[in-house]
Amino acid sequence: MTARRSAAASGSRRGVRRGLAAAALVLGGLASAALLRPADPAASAEVAVVGRGTVEDTVTALGKIQPRAYVDVGAQVSGQLTRLHVTVGQMVREGDLLAEIDPALQQAKVEAGRAERARLTALLAEQRARADFAEAQLARQAALRRSGSGRGEAYDQARMEARIAAAQVEATQAQIRQTDSTLQADEAQLGYTRIYAPMSGTLISVDARQGQTINSAYEAPVLMRIADLSAMTVWTQVSEADVTRLTDGMPLYFTTLGHPGRRWTARLQEILPAPPKPPATGNGSGSSPSGGGGAANSVVLYTALFEIANDRGELRPDMTAQVFFVAAAAKDAVTVPVAALTLADDSAERHRVTLIGSGGAIETREVRVGVRDRFNAQILEGLTEGERIVVGWKTDDGRPPKIGFRL
Repeated sequence: MTARRSAAASGSRRGVRRGLAAAALVLGGLASAALLRPADPAASAEVAVVGRGTVEDTVTALGKIQPRAYVDVGAQVSGQLTRLHVTVGQMVREGDLLAEIDPALQQAKVEAGRAERARLTALLAEQRARADFAEAQLARQAALRRSGSGRGEAYDQARMEARIAAAQVEATQAQIRQTDSTLQADEAQLGYTRIYAPMSGTLISVDARQGQTINSAYEAPVLMRIADLSAMTVWTQVSEADVTRLTDGMPLYFTTLGHPGRRWTARLQEILPAPPKPPATGNGSGSSPSGGGGAANSVVLYTALFEIANDRGELRPDMTAQVFFVAAAAKDAVTVPVAALTLADDSAERHRVTLIGSGGAIETREVRVGVRDRFNAQILEGLTEGERIVVGWKTDDGRPPKIGFRL
């Protein structure tokens, strides 16, 4: 009996000790929470300061830089390219001799034509003499007929011969004109064996080699390209989702990979009314993803053109341009991060922001928004420079939340 009482008392004491330990843990946790709880409720906020800057609403597209004026120089006659007087990168003036093609065949045609014309000229002289003689014979027979001493048959014969002689003169004159025309064409072909620059500019490519045989029977082969590099045209491909935001004359700027940090400014000059025609395919379907035809997942791109001066020659043909069409811009504006804005109503201008006062008090304020880009927005009213606003709240583990920017 005594042993039983002793065991019960021992169990009771163990229960009391366990209860006290649990209470101590609870009190310790509450004390820790009290100590860790920030005195300032804003301490868990991700804060940004209202500042000033430039905000631009832009349409972004890629473009290719091409010379504003260029010409492909081809050969109009066949033959061996005997002389090439220029090299790539050389400056040429209009009328400069670029290349020569072996003129032997064309020269032979010209000589044959000149000989034929000389033969016809001599024949014409002979026929004119015969015509003059036939006219004299006709005049004598006509005089005899009027006097009554001539025969009618002789008069008719003389008249026929005079007409035949005149017709032969006219036929030979027509042959001479035809020969002259052929000779003129042959002389032109002979002149085409010497190729001259049709414009002033820079030789940006030479596709022929000295000694090469040129065949122009079916298509004029391109020997070289001359371009005026003092002004360039940027051919920009704009998606159908953005092309409606573009207007003629709107400002823009672009950058290139070869000139980091450098901006070129210009204005939009023209938007072509239709997408580029897709290249022909082997099955004749004519569809192409880049041409905007056929496939449901194809991207329709429209071409926007503008020119830029290139006096220093920094822009080169086929460079890639990152183009930014400026739909709206605000300079020296009060700006806040887009992540700090919450729509106040259906209006795109009215938003709400959460502010932190000097004493740490949190308040909500309605603001009016102007121009905005992917990251920042212009504040027209409701905030002043230097105020602190809440961009986001830290998570329970103290890390900042993942912030999704509105596009």
